[in-house]
Amino acid sequence: MALILLRPLMPLLRVCGSSIFIFIIWRLIKRLRAPKSPLAHILGPKKEHWLKGNYHRIFQDGLRYNLDLVQRYGGAVKIYALLGQEQLYISDPLALHHIIVKEQNVYEETDMFIMGNRLIFGEGLIATLGEQHRKQRKMLNPVFSLANMRDLLPVIQPIADQLRTILNAKIPADGSVVEVNLLPWLSRGALEYICQAALGHSFNALDPTKENEYMEAIRTLAPSTLRLIFLRPFIPMIVRRFSLYWRNKMMDWMPSDALKNLRHVVNVMDTASKKIFNEKRAALENEGFVGIAGNRMQGKDIMSIMLRANASSSNDDRLTDSELLGQMNTIIFAGFETTTSAICRILWILAEKQDVQARLRSAIRKAKRDYADAQGLSSPWEDVELPYDTLMGLPYLDAIVRETLRVYPPTSLLSRTARQASVLPLHQPIRSASGEMISSVHVPENTTLIISILASNHNKEIWGEDASEWRPERWLSPSGERLHLGDGESNSTSGVSLGVKNGVKYPGVYGLMMTFLGGSRACIGFKFAEMEIKQVLTTLVPRIHFALPASTDRNGYVKEIYWKMNGLQVPVIRPPAGDNVTAQVPLDLRKVCEQDFAVN
Repeated sequence: MALILLRPLMPLLRVCGSSIFIFIIWRLIKRLRAPKSPLAHILGPKKEHWLKGNYHRIFQDGLRYNLDLVQRYGGAVKIYALLGQEQLYISDPLALHHIIVKEQNVYEETDMFIMGNRLIFGEGLIATLGEQHRKQRKMLNPVFSLANMRDLLPVIQPIADQLRTILNAKIPADGSVVEVNLLPWLSRGALEYICQAALGHSFNALDPTKENEYMEAIRTLAPSTLRLIFLRPFIPMIVRRFSLYWRNKMMDWMPSDALKNLRHVVNVMDTASKKIFNEKRAALENEGFVGIAGNRMQGKDIMSIMLRANASSSNDDRLTDSELLGQMNTIIFAGFETTTSAICRILWILAEKQDVQARLRSAIRKAKRDYADAQGLSSPWEDVELPYDTLMGLPYLDAIVRETLRVYPPTSLLSRTARQASVLPLHQPIRSASGEMISSVHVPENTTLIISILASNHNKEIWGEDASEWRPERWLSPSGERLHLGDGESNSTSGVSLGVKNGVKYPGVYGLMMTFLGGSRACIGFKFAEMEIKQVLTTLVPRIHFALPASTDRNGYVKEIYWKMNGLQVPVIRPPAGDNVTAQVPLDLRKVCEQDFAVN
């Protein structure tokens, strides 16, 4: 029956399949017949696969491979992308300054990135270029101001409290240990954080009995897109050559569950975001609020602030409804996946390094007791809510968060395309194919460049010989105070000034690292992400002790958590105790006792 129904469509299916096949063959012939590569003088690894090049090594569990590339070839490396396309892999600080700051009009996001994001999120910040992006950024920058973050912090504290209550309920009262997979709960908490803070809307993400399509769509978006990573280069060709009608038909006909699932996710996000957007705008016009979360936020959520700012803007600066909707989906996705990864990673580190956990818990206790005494509060110190400036200024907490985001950035690689021929200067010269040392690289027009956030954050010349070692003390003075970056202070045994070498530094917007990028396309919500991470930690750590899994399964194996670098950081359980695929962070939890604090 299925064959009979498909028979009328077979000619069109053959045309679509033939078109893609011809495109691949054409690209391969074009490369074979092309003159000598303009990047021939740049050293790099040999092409390992006719289709994947080196991409499968870089983007699939590629932590060691990425760091080894830079160790062997330096801050500018030639790599092979899909269909053998030559690209540049960049981690040199001076080159990155030119790419994302000085010549950002030359080095723009790739068509694949812009078009792919536009199909998924709409016309948000990560799907626009040029004047349209500048206008959106101008509108959104004030929304993420420190003043707005200070207003948001106490309003979203109940989310962290609810997360702590849920985890506490799983812990035995007698002080014994229970193993809990933290990933789904931290994921739910991060989603509730960003939905309430960004939209003033609650999806009851921390209540497992109240599942909804939008929440599930957001949670499955990243895995869905990662499964299609090797199809992304074909997006520009398909978008330019086929109308929306035919693109949808192709999705219907292609035998790919991953594609169909992604389309379902996008449709659910689009429908839900339009509903919330219309309710939000109607409520604001009537000077009211939507739902329990809206009443609690009292218009302090990001969407309300943005709608008010947009309404009061001039016609030239005002964003369209489609642009505002694009910001909603972009902010939620960007603020959900990476923050979940960062909090999971920190708790895993605290579970592994018990002395660090004890010292952090003691620092939080002191800060909360001091604040309670100053304010005349009588509640237990564990329940004291720290104000924004106190929370953000805790030296040891800040050092832990910064060091984790530096060594283990949630997103490790980004890309740019040279819209015109250019020359990239290098801080550290590299050896060319002829053996000579060169201090600049000619970049032909339309060359794709991979920005290695990971390799930049592990640069030994900038961060010291122990750059790949997780050591939060590098962010502190000998007396335990926060270092002021760029002032020449040093506390490392090598004598290297933190994040600066001979006046050269990375152009990162956060802590001189590249985790949140820099320039006009830096992560606009990094202050909110930092605030959320710190609020969750200061809420959970005082009452819950974390340890690595210790119990054995029926075969006598203990779970070992391993972090795969697949574009995003993915925690899995190594065989034989796990399948090395399923994302999870199982940790042993118990109630905190006095022995869990640092001894002064």
